[in-house]
Amino acid sequence: MKNFNFTSESVCAGHPDKVCDQISDAILDAALAQDSESRVAVETLACFDRVILAGEITTTAQLDYKKIAREQIERLGYVKAEYNFSHQSPIDVHIHTQSREIATGVESNGAGDQGMMFGFACEETKVLMPLPIMIAHALTRRIDSVREDGTLSYLKPDGKSQVTVNYKNGKPHDISTVVLAVPHLETVQLEQVKEDLYTHVILPILQEYGYTVSKKQVIINGTGIWNNGGPAVDVGLTGRKIIVDTYGGYARVGGGAFSGKDSTKVDRSGAYAARYIAKNIVAQNLAEKAEVRLAYIIGQHKPVMQEIETFDTKKVSTKIINDFMQNLINTSVKGINQQLALRRPIYLPTASYGHFGRNEFPWEQIK
Repeated sequence: MKNFNFTSESVCAGHPDKVCDQISDAILDAALAQDSESRVAVETLACFDRVILAGEITTTAQLDYKKIAREQIERLGYVKAEYNFSHQSPIDVHIHTQSREIATGVESNGAGDQGMMFGFACEETKVLMPLPIMIAHALTRRIDSVREDGTLSYLKPDGKSQVTVNYKNGKPHDISTVVLAVPHLETVQLEQVKEDLYTHVILPILQEYGYTVSKKQVIINGTGIWNNGGPAVDVGLTGRKIIVDTYGGYARVGGGAFSGKDSTKVDRSGAYAARYIAKNIVAQNLAEKAEVRLAYIIGQHKPVMQEIETFDTKKVSTKIINDFMQNLINTSVKGINQQLALRRPIYLPTASYGHFGRNEFPWEQIK
């Protein structure tokens, strides 16, 4: 299609699912900080006045799981008893050692599981990501910023964004609709919330990308009221925002989530390698768009599938692109971990505002 609309969403760092992602990745980082060979698969569930941690960890690190979780919950702004979820809520821990049957394959540098992973890049933004998801992320980051710095101190720690981009001749043309949802104090009227978010969040972010919208194109809190958010009213779970974490639905994604998993899990490391390859293909002007497809078998070192799709946008031969991929990175599990230096505590920042399109991460570097 050449003329179409495309919508992507993002969520704030205090969204219930993202609270869980950040707790899980904080535990991963804490383990890797003490023991770079830690193997971690931790899930978090957050609900009304309760946090449940479950999973498998093999490490020499000494970890205070409850303390790590409480630190993240407090950092994210859940500090009031009236939220019915806070850093003082009870925490249940059900974490045990990784299965020996899985560990056998991992210890020989094999994949920690089977699965398929996809990476994508395109020329729509400077970071070679689709425009809808990047604007959506920028909006949620800005919502969190104006709450934390006191600009809009009446906002509460939860929220979402949604952006619809109008494409003409296959290129972004303008913004059709912006949707924000943010809980706020009951003493503040919705009209003030709408005006403040339009002025302090929407206009500045869209201007950064060269766009604007009128107030008629903006929807704030679609039901007309949202005063109570967070895990107390909407249960959170690790790994439930995989589309937000990746390409906003614009490109295919694999079958597994990222957060709480160390990089022996190819759900995570394979997806990072696929993005690294795709981004470098587009950055080197070999194609306007690139999708990289990988697949692994548990215990095996190398992928059983490694393919590239350029959607008829390639600027050189398929052989040149394939040779470039082969020389760029060794996609064995060991090769990815070594080249991208993944066995270190770098994962907590990935757990909000997306894993891709952010140049601080090693899989985003252009070689």
